[in-house]
Amino acid sequence: MDPVRNPYAPGAGTRPPELAGRQEILDAADIAIQRVQAGRFAKSFIFIGLRGVGKTVLLNEVTRTADRLGCKSLYVEATDRKPLPVLLVPQLRQLLLSLDTMAKATDATKRGLRILKSFMNSVKVSFGGVDIGISIAPEKGVADSGDLQADLTALFVAVGEAAKSRKTTVVIAIDELQYLTEEELSALIMAVHRACSQLELPIILAGAGLPQLVGQMGTSRSYAERLFNYPPVGALSPADARAAIKEPAAREGVKYTSKALDEIVRVSEGYPYFLQEWGYHAWDIAKGPDIKEADALAAHTGTIASLDKNFFKVRLDRLTPTEKNYLRAMAELGPGPHRSGDIAEELGVLVSSVAPLRSGLIKKGMIYSQAHGDTSFTVPLFDQYMKRAIPEMPKKKKKRAK
Repeated sequence: MDPVRNPYAPGAGTRPPELAGRQEILDAADIAIQRVQAGRFAKSFIFIGLRGVGKTVLLNEVTRTADRLGCKSLYVEATDRKPLPVLLVPQLRQLLLSLDTMAKATDATKRGLRILKSFMNSVKVSFGGVDIGISIAPEKGVADSGDLQADLTALFVAVGEAAKSRKTTVVIAIDELQYLTEEELSALIMAVHRACSQLELPIILAGAGLPQLVGQMGTSRSYAERLFNYPPVGALSPADARAAIKEPAAREGVKYTSKALDEIVRVSEGYPYFLQEWGYHAWDIAKGPDIKEADALAAHTGTIASLDKNFFKVRLDRLTPTEKNYLRAMAELGPGPHRSGDIAEELGVLVSSVAPLRSGLIKKGMIYSQAHGDTSFTVPLFDQYMKRAIPEMPKKKKKRAK
């Protein structure tokens, strides 16, 4: 069929044409923001799920909701290559300047800018040679201690007070939170606790991260479990997965046969990103006017090739040969979760010898632990990919006793 009319959108963080099965999560976020606007208590929230389930899409929807409601919003994506202050400062500068230029300036907005300048001076990090450009004297004695936890808290409080002076609400959206260091995560939790919960300022954090994030936050600050809501974002139900495929085509006057839908839902396992890939390739293959089971089956080759190149391989390329062997051993055991002892047995090594390897893969966001000693892939269907990428298992090593 006409590729120009292809309605599917298999992109990173790209909103699917039919956002099926997520309304309840988005409604809860909408209510939380409106409660903060009304001066009522609401928990900040963090979307938790595997790769490819649409956490980034949901976070973008939250910022759209915030803008629609008249809030001030900012969005940053955490990374293991840039410190949190480097990500936040340019966005907070823009936000505070926008508050400061609204009608008549307030003391709170001016103070917010001075405290941001103090914070910039205290964190002593490089902004990539870019002049952030706050031509104002810093607020001495506030957010300038060099202690990230204390200084970020002071900054969040200042932002919240500036927003309150303008009778608006600030929504801070941070994606990929699992990449924050322990110090950064602890500082962020403390800042939210003070500004949002204790002082009830009009500021709320919306985040997203992989499953290990919940444990990271609990380890960092014991009260984090009570401070945030953690809406789980998983694969779609069969009915919602069918809707995600069927409805975009229907708007183009194209129908799927029931068997075609069944096949796409089966092979994608209901994961939103995979559904978009299969729908995209099935559309291009089909002659029309309907998309049949044969089209869904024929789409398998192109879809897998695209996923391997654009979704799976980019993650594998970040790994060392030893890390790849660990994941290949996991794949040999199946989808998971797997016990650490079973993975070590598959590799032919002692459990104690792979503990650092496992820890490194968790930090890289490749695996996570659902329970003590269990290990699972953070990327759906990654076990199948590993068998394609490395067809033969590496030879087992001979165990050496201590």
